[in-house]
Amino acid sequence: MSDDISEQELLDRLRAGDKAACALCIDLHGAHIYRLALSLMKNEADAEDVVQETFLSAFKHIGSFEGRSGLNTWLYRIAYNAAMMRLRRPSPFTLSLDDALEPEIPAMVPDQLFEWCCLPESEFETNETRSFLQAAIEQLPEKLRTVFLLREMDGLSTQEVAEVLGISQDAVKKRLHRSRLWLRERLSEHFAGPMGV
Repeated sequence: MSDDISEQELLDRLRAGDKAACALCIDLHGAHIYRLALSLMKNEADAEDVVQETFLSAFKHIGSFEGRSGLNTWLYRIAYNAAMMRLRRPSPFTLSLDDALEPEIPAMVPDQLFEWCCLPESEFETNETRSFLQAAIEQLPEKLRTVFLLREMDGLSTQEVAEVLGISQDAVKKRLHRSRLWLRERLSEHFAGPMGV
């Protein structure tokens, strides 16, 4: 939250219909919501629509927000649901996010044992490596990518991610572990080739 306003003050102003508070809320949370929407939709126009739907829905239903979670967690949940609704529209079937579907995500064990974690930091600062890492994150299976982005990129706690996605904390931990293994494998392939390992 901003130094100028606490979350409770912002909520009070939003509930009172303060348009400046709406703009502030969008400024504070819009970039994170957009990143999540873009990772799910894979299309800037659709991601922008999801962001717009998220804030319109949030402002419309702000009176029903009970504050059991943080405002950011609630906004992520709205955005995630809006994205899932859009993704389901063209398809005649829908996918459940229940733990029962976890076996569909194959267990990932790195094939290569290259110790990319011990590379100099300068390797991770190059544009090429940053681009490769971003591309690898985008290639993660959707369930793993969403958990990784919320937990590692946006800094939500395991409990908050579980609330946003409507899954258990154990499922969040499992998906996060699998996403890290998957990314480690891709980075191992990337760094092993040029260095002749």
